[in-house]
Amino acid sequence: MIGRESVPRWMLAAGPVVVLAIVAGLLYFTSPFGNFEGLAEASTTDVMWMMTVIGVLAGVMPVTIGMLWFPFIKSLDSLWVHAMLALSAGILAFIGVEMIEEMVENGEAMAAAGASTAELAATGVAGVATVAGTFYLMKIFSRWRLDAALGETNVGLKVGYMIAIGLGLHSVGEGLAIGTSFATEAYSAVTILVIGFVLHNITEGLSIVAALARDVDRPPLYHFAAVGLLAGGPLVFGSWLGVFAFSPLIAIVFLGIGVGAIVEVIWEVTELVRFDAQTVVGWTTIVPFVAGVVLMYLLEEVLVEGILLA
Repeated sequence: MIGRESVPRWMLAAGPVVVLAIVAGLLYFTSPFGNFEGLAEASTTDVMWMMTVIGVLAGVMPVTIGMLWFPFIKSLDSLWVHAMLALSAGILAFIGVEMIEEMVENGEAMAAAGASTAELAATGVAGVATVAGTFYLMKIFSRWRLDAALGETNVGLKVGYMIAIGLGLHSVGEGLAIGTSFATEAYSAVTILVIGFVLHNITEGLSIVAALARDVDRPPLYHFAAVGLLAGGPLVFGSWLGVFAFSPLIAIVFLGIGVGAIVEVIWEVTELVRFDAQTVVGWTTIVPFVAGVVLMYLLEEVLVEGILLA
């Protein structure tokens, strides 16, 4: 049997890129989205099926491709694993800030639609409450999980699940963007959003396996399937919500939940590094963290927004 040690490291690093290229080619030639305009008079079932297909392609598939970097990260020394965890924290931080911006934009949309001062104030309180409440609840769960994990060697697996939950809540917001674009017949925007989410959800898969690689033992395959579905699957639900029941208030609530989860997950990643290293502040953590923020900025703000505005 050929073990991971017998495979050159560069092949482990390049493998997911090759898979992405193959999948992108298949999607291009098979045109999986079909004719959007033809769905104008489609039944609710047909629209939900289309949103499900799009959700799997934009959410679950890229997260799965990103997780294919697990053998490569697992082959690295612990110092480099810490660097990959810092990279994932940077990715998560950018996502959290982006979600806060989206909350503000939805509040502005409510104001533009004529919402009263009292309604806007109540919405603001709801947004802050969902952020704080989610952070607190996940912190309680995290403390219970950490107490149960004392003496165990699979702390990284548990943090990987926490990351997947936080990313899954973020995926609801991505689905809302796709669903509302579809509902308003902005079909070109749907395609661009799918491309953008595919690219940046690959990095989400990478952030999950960075935590899993910290453990000595490789988790069973069903854990990879579970965290992939947790991180990318909620995009399907978000797209359904965006098509059939979108409102700025709903968006703010879900985004607030996502922000609270993301903040708690960054805390978890920091503690995971502290668990092994003497300090969490150093060149091997600061540089990758900044790199994660820059990477997401290039993918989201430069690539996706640039194409949308073109």
